[in-house]
Amino acid sequence: MGCGDMMKLVAATLGVVVIAAPALADVKAGVEAWGRGDFARAVQEWRGPAAAGDADAQFNLGQAYKLGRGVPADQGIAIEWFRKAALQGHPKAEDNYGLALFQEGRKTEALPWLEKSVARDEKRAELVLGTMLFNADGVTRDWTRAYALVTRSSQQGLPQGSQTLAQMDKYIPETQRRDGIELARKIEGNGRVALAGAEGPVGVTPMPPSRVAEDRPAAARVASVPKPPKTVAPKPAATKPAPEPKPKPVAVAKASGGSYRVQLGAFRDPGNARGLWSKVGGKVGGSPDFVAANGLTKLQATGFANRAEAQAACRRAGGGCVVVR
Repeated sequence: MGCGDMMKLVAATLGVVVIAAPALADVKAGVEAWGRGDFARAVQEWRGPAAAGDADAQFNLGQAYKLGRGVPADQGIAIEWFRKAALQGHPKAEDNYGLALFQEGRKTEALPWLEKSVARDEKRAELVLGTMLFNADGVTRDWTRAYALVTRSSQQGLPQGSQTLAQMDKYIPETQRRDGIELARKIEGNGRVALAGAEGPVGVTPMPPSRVAEDRPAAARVASVPKPPKTVAPKPAATKPAPEPKPKPVAVAKASGGSYRVQLGAFRDPGNARGLWSKVGGKVGGSPDFVAANGLTKLQATGFANRAEAQAACRRAGGGCVVVR
């Protein structure tokens, strides 16, 4: 399952900087400086409280080093500040720490932090952990939970979650997909409870000095969203399948030339997009459009007059598609 445009999520998800501002005067002054674009001053204000153990200041410094604002970008130092804040139970630091560890290839260390984020229904962690569970990448394969987590990621508006979910539909049996959808509903409810319990001030406790020297040469800026492993299609069973009955021809309404489209899938290999159209094009109707974007070829059926007409075409394709305009 291709995830070639995963890094594009940087601007849409992790690129949105959330800076914490508790009552501590220096931290608040730093947040105000950050809001004015005076990043160097913000970093200066946060250093003292962060060294004293303030979790918000530690998280904010991690963001500054991750983005290279006010300081040279340095993923190693960013991870260390996220670690300090995460150990104090700072939710956003836990999210960033787990994702950063995964991005560094430290999957065993990342797993417990990803689980903590998933318990709060955090959409980026759900996509990463769901992909790991699908592939049995460092964890035991669990397609029901994988489908549930990626469903929640998609439901919360993460585009890559929707794309990954559509491709999982091709491999996960319907029974496990239904169980996954039911589990996704429970995750949503549990996540709301966890978020409500996470509100309130962050405690200040003494922390050990940073394990990363702050005068080390700046590393090249690292993209903020981890790239999940490519999903590997399961090998077909060795037994010869029973012949399927030949389906009856389906009468398909001709597309009316409107502006609505049905996206049927996204593929690294353009030949796979054309192969899918040869199978379902007669059922869907409309005209095929092969859209190249971010290393993928998106297969779209075009020419539908309204959303209802496009949705009907999607159902004829067997579901798992997206209506766009």
